[in-house]
Amino acid sequence: MRAVVVREFGGPEVLQLTDVPDPVSHADQLLLDVHHAGINYADTHQAEDSYLAAQTLPFIPGSEVAGTAPDGRRVVALVSGGYAQKALAAPQTTFALPAGVSDGAALALVLQGLTAWHLLRTSAHLAPGESVVVSAAAGGVGTLAVQLAKAWGAGRVIATASTPEKRAVAVDLGADAAVDPGVGDLTGALVEANDGRRVDVVLEMTGGAVFDASLAALAPFGRLVSFGLASRTPPSPIEPRRLMARSTGVIGFWLGACLRRPDMLTGPMAELLSMVAADELRPVVGGTYPLSQVRRAHEDLRARRTTGKLLLDPAR
Repeated sequence: MRAVVVREFGGPEVLQLTDVPDPVSHADQLLLDVHHAGINYADTHQAEDSYLAAQTLPFIPGSEVAGTAPDGRRVVALVSGGYAQKALAAPQTTFALPAGVSDGAALALVLQGLTAWHLLRTSAHLAPGESVVVSAAAGGVGTLAVQLAKAWGAGRVIATASTPEKRAVAVDLGADAAVDPGVGDLTGALVEANDGRRVDVVLEMTGGAVFDASLAALAPFGRLVSFGLASRTPPSPIEPRRLMARSTGVIGFWLGACLRRPDMLTGPMAELLSMVAADELRPVVGGTYPLSQVRRAHEDLRARRTTGKLLLDPAR
């Protein structure tokens, strides 16, 4: 089969399209024919070995696929080695697709949608009427988090995105305001966008100065949930007394921790799929790249040239 293999760590240049043997399934695995593979920002960290889970060379990147199960069902699944024409999946991380839910919509949900769900419900414990800041709001997680926050009763949703076009996407999805994270005083801009009040919840995936400014914008009892480090720059160290002073919290989230508890996947995934089928949630598919252009896909993602969910087509 055709697959993308990483044999040394680095940037997009280490992604090599090649022919490899088909994977062999065991009794507790499903061998899926991959119609589309999903691309996530975490994949860029995997390629350079800066991800939360250490990588062992060589490996096939990619954590999610949509395709066909051995019994003919259309499914979407969390996998290891998704940038390929075939992939192995565990039954507990494989989900049947309702009629009318496209591959792109399903792939937007299985990793990024589940992340958005848990950021708001499990980590932030969003309460009705609270304000929510969604960083990278035009990205795969962000476009869904904006919509879910509104659907679940957020009082005000504030998006951050790096270009006017991306901010317009977030507003079209329901954000009440949109802010450029590159402004000189991001803390002040977030407070101003919240009608002069500090914010209750921040979903933060950039790190560095954006993390620092977002933390400073929290209201008493506010929560910042960190789920990425796109800038590759860590934030400033956090003094506990600084958190105590306004009773604020910093929480980390990684979907990988949910894999040990299948109930944290099945219920939320069923809810997300039903919302899409009922037109209550609109995944944004930003583009499909041939597998042969995987390097360009990673280059575009790292350069922030993309919007929404990105897919790979292993047939091209």
